[in-house]
Amino acid sequence: MSIVSGRIIDEQNGELIEARVQVLASSGQFVHPKDAILKVGPGSPFFYSNGTFEVDVVRGPTRILVERGTEYVPAKIDVEAPKRGTLTTEVVMRRWSDLAQRGWHPGNTHIHYDEKESRPDERLRLDPRVEDLRMTAVSILKRGDLEYATNKYPVGMLNDFSSAHHYVQCGEESRHNQEPWTIGYGHIMLLNLRNAVEPLSRGVLVDPFEPDYPPLSFACDDARRQGGIVIWCHNGQGMEAPVAAALGKLDAFNLFDPSWNDAEYDIYYRMLNAGLRLPASTGSDWYISSANRVYAHSGVDFDYDSWLQALKEGRTFVTNGPALHLTIQEQEPGSSLEANVDERLSALVSWQSHYSVHRVELLFNGKVVASQSFEQGSCQGTLESDVPATADGWLAARLFSDTRDSFAQPVFAHTSPIYVSVGRAGEEKITAAKWLDQSIERSLEWVNKKGRFYNDSQRAEVVDLFREGQQIFRAITG
Repeated sequence: MSIVSGRIIDEQNGELIEARVQVLASSGQFVHPKDAILKVGPGSPFFYSNGTFEVDVVRGPTRILVERGTEYVPAKIDVEAPKRGTLTTEVVMRRWSDLAQRGWHPGNTHIHYDEKESRPDERLRLDPRVEDLRMTAVSILKRGDLEYATNKYPVGMLNDFSSAHHYVQCGEESRHNQEPWTIGYGHIMLLNLRNAVEPLSRGVLVDPFEPDYPPLSFACDDARRQGGIVIWCHNGQGMEAPVAAALGKLDAFNLFDPSWNDAEYDIYYRMLNAGLRLPASTGSDWYISSANRVYAHSGVDFDYDSWLQALKEGRTFVTNGPALHLTIQEQEPGSSLEANVDERLSALVSWQSHYSVHRVELLFNGKVVASQSFEQGSCQGTLESDVPATADGWLAARLFSDTRDSFAQPVFAHTSPIYVSVGRAGEEKITAAKWLDQSIERSLEWVNKKGRFYNDSQRAEVVDLFREGQQIFRAITG
């Protein structure tokens, strides 16, 4: 046996940096230090390194692959391991993009470690740095008597894991399910809290006899009262999502979390079409099991409060790698524009990616109005278009790829909307409002016939809340 010893260096400053490391011995076997923290999730296996590593290997050709976040070019090195002794190598990591210099900073707004994680502190010290995140949010949650590893942390900023470059906080996922694996009211992330919002869960997630009360909207209000922010999870799953959104209780909307679901934006587009304003966010849910992240445009010098404000204002795009930017009339996501009916709006979509992109699309009210496809893939480019403002609505850009990253996830990105007002509602708005009205009506049938409550007063509160949200959509349809 021999030893391969490595140092991981940032090309820009020559400093040691944390990263994911994969070492494949000549046998093809993935080898790692005995006490290493291992990557969680699908795709290629990696171990975490604090900047240095040593692994035992057999003699012969050995491949080293090092990854850090999504803005560094993966470094692949082939070495010849000796029969015995130590081979020392240096891995230099180079950025293909430096979005921070343009004021864009990445965060992950949805992370938990499960009850099987035995070394949460070590993992949490490495996670934000290996993934090159400026803002990392773990959260407490409750499902029965399971002792999730991240439940040990108090809500608020976790100073023991934070630094000038990596802000780590603990928030809360407040949840309700109809059955253990069927989402009922839904799941929300509560961030920037001073105190936990009770209850963490309601209904069967607590025990079979717990009432389906209080609704999640009450938790939204409690979080807001203490300066917290509210993000709906899981692509809008849960029957209370349109209610909370209509009543203005949400600050952002997590798209494509968790990563094992297919990327789909159906209910998000319906809510936007109905006139709701919802910034896009994302996270990875169970561990950092994907490269999902949300970039917020908060200025070159990172500031935690400014980053959260940028998230709330919709100056964001979500991605697992590519950088995606959109301007309409030189305005960025989160902006509002006034235009005349049928005025042509100048749109510019630009992208940059390490992995090849195969389709880029510009959307107006959820419909593709301009696109480019690349059979051989594209790593950077622009798409320009003049879009007629036929009705009130929103514009956004998205991209897709046939290429998969090391988490075996298809590469994607999606911007938050830019909102346009021309003083005329389009058919998409009425169609979306009708669909959301009917969705709430179906939910009310469950509340009235199947929901469990301690008394009629609790049920009436939920019914009144859902009716209040429903009336907002009914007012649109006349």
